[in-house]
Amino acid sequence: MILKIQIAVLMFFATKLVVAQKIFSVDYASQADIKVFVVDYQSQADLCVYKVDFKSQTKGNQGLWYFVDYKSQSDKTIFFVDYKSQADLLIYFVDYQSQAKWNKKSKMHFLH
Repeated sequence: MILKIQIAVLMFFATKLVVAQKIFSVDYASQADIKVFVVDYQSQADLCVYKVDFKSQTKGNQGLWYFVDYKSQSDKTIFFVDYKSQADLLIYFVDYQSQAKWNKKSKMHFLH
């Protein structure tokens, strides 16, 4: 009985440590975990995002996103809003993996 409780507690905490970097873009704001707006300049972004080519490249909460084909494969769903004021998170897509980073660490909780 104690072993079952320990396993259950371990599994609970293990799921909390998984960071969301597999992303699915939904069609409606009501379906999204996060509403994002793509800004024009890197300095305006809360998060600088680099789109990786392979799921295995998503590590940590560093702004490396892999867009999946199905909602069931994702860790987080996002909706791209039309106005900055509607967004939970402002992002900028960078050209190089080394440029992916958080500019505003107070928003990191959106992807945990």
